[in-house]
Amino acid sequence: MAQEKILVIEDELDISQLVRASLERESYQVQVAASGQAGLQQMEAFLPDLLVLDLGLPDTDGLTLCRELRRHNSLPILMVSARGDDIDRIIGLEVGADDYLAKPFNPKELVARVRALLRRSALNGAAQSGGDTLQTGSLRVQVQSRRAFLGGEEVHLTPIEFSLLRNFVQHPGQVLSRQDLLNRVWGPDFFGDERTVDAHIRNLRGKLRQQDEHFDRIQAVWGVGYRFD
Repeated sequence: MAQEKILVIEDELDISQLVRASLERESYQVQVAASGQAGLQQMEAFLPDLLVLDLGLPDTDGLTLCRELRRHNSLPILMVSARGDDIDRIIGLEVGADDYLAKPFNPKELVARVRALLRRSALNGAAQSGGDTLQTGSLRVQVQSRRAFLGGEEVHLTPIEFSLLRNFVQHPGQVLSRQDLLNRVWGPDFFGDERTVDAHIRNLRGKLRQQDEHFDRIQAVWGVGYRFD
């Protein structure tokens, strides 16, 4: 039975109760916070394995909270929002959310996405026990510690960004389709669409170029996917 701990930061009582009941039926340990500040306090005390984060909170914006959490925490984040526009989905992914679910949603889909994120997180954790340092030019990827360096300076990546980069470096010159990357990084049971890949790669490219403005080794292959040159 699942024993992972999930924190839900959601101010709408009916939705938080629905999410809590759906997850507890799957034997997850669940705590709920109705504001961003309360959520931050529970993060420290509860130490969740996954966060379900509402985009619209009474005391802060979910995007701001997600960005702040990503500075020092790599736990999976599932963002939920009544805003179903593509731009909100893309921004949510770019600030560090691992997945995005628009309201209203089917509780079964929520549970499936939570399960997929936790499974991927567990696989990433297991991968830390083995592997070597990957070096290509000025880029160094430390698989075991899940750290990346460009020109000797560390590039601070989210778990998904790191997994994408590792897959690119491990397959130089090979075209990886968006579906390939979804299967490798998110897992075959991921429910999102392929645009999720584009959003995270755009963020990854931006961070690499902050370190080296000329770094352009992740190339888009039109209509197919991406290639690491």
